[in-house]
Order: sequence, then structure tokens, then C-alpha cells
Amino acid sequence: MNDPQEFLQRLPQDERAALLLLATRQNAARGELIFQPGSPGHSVYFLETGRVKIYHLSPTGREVVLWFCAPGEIFGLAEVCHTSCRQVYAEANVASQFFTVRELDFKLFLAAHPAAALLVNDVLASRLRSLGTVVQSLVANDVNMRVLQLLLRLAASHGQPVSDHHVKLGMPLTHQEMADMIGTTRQSVSTALGLLRRQGAVSVTRRCISIVPEQLQTLLSQAQPTAKVRLSQ
Repeated sequence: MNDPQEFLQRLPQDERAALLLLATRQNAARGELIFQPGSPGHSVYFLETGRVKIYHLSPTGREVVLWFCAPGEIFGLAEVCHTSCRQVYAEANVASQFFTVRELDFKLFLAAHPAAALLVNDVLASRLRSLGTVVQSLVANDVNMRVLQLLLRLAASHGQPVSDHHVKLGMPLTHQEMADMIGTTRQSVSTALGLLRRQGAVSVTRRCISIVPEQLQTLLSQAQPTAKVRLSQ
């Protein structure tokens, strides 16, 4: 899937090599914060291996997960573009390696490589659309529908086809992590997934989720005829 968030993979080989010459490789242990609100936004990051969670904390201390970064993706971008302090947390879900590029070096790189600058716009637009969809879903939909829409969004960005009809989500997710992404409880997510399993639209084994996109789209269409989620977004 041609996901604009896969920044490094979509750069031409020579541009990717030029960018990585400006970078410093770093490691983060599982649970380690890479940055947090108030940290200076002086660098941009590119995940090499592992997984990074981007989230807010609510006034009650509950995590509100905005997205998960997979290898090849860029993060810490918004504050670099606007030269401001960090507004969110970035935490390594598992032991991770990433590249760090200083703000000035990254901006000079983009000035010299217009196609990369356009790709940055694609990444920001994709994330804005995704967050807008989440907000709309929180306002308009019940938990079952929010789970269904979340699965389709994850399939669009992290799906790995395993047959003509089945797609495996390319990242392990706990029910609690899914709940934190759609503003509900772990038990509600478990109940919704159980219903989708009984309908034959989802299978879950050892935190690995596989879905039947056509069946989920049918269920979505039956509930909300005008609210289809495109897997090609």
C-alpha cells in the first residue's frame, strides 16, 4: 500500500542516502520516552526498527493514542515545521532504533530536494485526515462502529494482504491500545471484536489481527451508507 507516511521508503535511493548522512542513529528501550510535552522541537526522527507510540495524556492521566509509528515513518515533524516545543509524547513500545536529524539540517535538505518537501506535505495531510476521521467517529458513532472504522484505517496504513480476501494488520495491538485510540475501554473493544469474529469479519490470534475488508466495508455501509473508509487513502 502506498502510504505517504512511509517517508524513507518513498524517497529515491540517492535522496535517502543524502538524508541519512545528516542523521545520527539512536536507540530507545521499551517504554523509554523519546520526547515529551515541553521538550524542544529541534530534531525530526525516522524510525528504523521497532514501534513508537505518539500520544497525549488527558487531565485524568489517561493515554489518548494519536498513532503508532512503524519502521520507515517520520515523527516529531509538526514542531520542527513550526519551531515550537513538543506537544505530545513519543514512547518506544518495543526496543527501537531511529535516526535523528537536526531541524536546520532537515530544512536545508528539503530546500534542496523539492520532492521530499512535497512528501512532507503528504505525511502531514494524511495524519490530519486520519485525526479528523477519529474526531468525527468519536462524536457520531458507538463503540462497535468506532472499532470497525479503526480496523479499516489500520488496514489502510499497516495492512499486509495474506489472501484474496484477508488482510493482516502489520503491527501487534492490545485491546487496551485499541481502546486508547478510539476513546473507550478495553472491555468494550473486546466485546466489539468478539461480535466481528462471530460475523466472520475478524480473527485474532496472539495479538495478531486479520480482517476481511470487504465484509467490514459491508457492515459499515449497512450502518452508515455514506461513511465508507477507503483502503487506498
